[in-house]
Amino acid sequence: MIKVCQCWDDGVLNDVKVAELCRKYNAKATFNVCPGLHRPAERQTEGWGGDYCPGRLSWRELPEVYKGFEVAAHGLVHHNAGTIADEVFVADAVAARKTLEDLFQQECRGFAWPCGVHTPGTCAMMHEAGFAYGRTVANAESILPCKDFMQLPSNCHFMNPNFWEIFEKARPSGVFYFWGHSYEMMEDKALWQAYEDKLRRFNEDPEVEWINVIDLVR
Repeated sequence: MIKVCQCWDDGVLNDVKVAELCRKYNAKATFNVCPGLHRPAERQTEGWGGDYCPGRLSWRELPEVYKGFEVAAHGLVHHNAGTIADEVFVADAVAARKTLEDLFQQECRGFAWPCGVHTPGTCAMMHEAGFAYGRTVANAESILPCKDFMQLPSNCHFMNPNFWEIFEKARPSGVFYFWGHSYEMMEDKALWQAYEDKLRRFNEDPEVEWINVIDLVR
């Protein structure tokens, strides 16, 4: 048996399609959201990433789009650790957590470091603030055991050309974890089909059990 988890950053429009595909194939997913960057009632379709980033969901859409999925904090407004005072960074992260917990009415102890950036000071303070883990952008052949969950790696990015080879290498460890940004697939039908094929293959594998990222800690 191998436990599989995935997460997606930034709360972007293409998360709608990711969520739909995950429901189709009974896959769990964690969505890492910056609640301070969503407009109240309208989608943001330009002005923050050019053509490569198709935009963010509106605030009022979030509960319905992510219904049934785990949601984790990605900072209130996507500050990078080390670019502002540690105390300010952690306060921003805590505010994001509380905002998401109020919106979704569920515990939100997960965190994804914006751009994967973290410091020894912020790791220690985030742990003290009650966060269960902090996902980085580092890769590891085996996720568990993890020495410091505030520096949690994944096995690979979802578009890694060696995705299935990495998955097979992870089987002995019992856990496989991948991540990405749904906007990286843009409107490319081939990329979306490749992602759907991954979900289908996992769904057809009797040895695969989907878990949420927080379950790595639990």
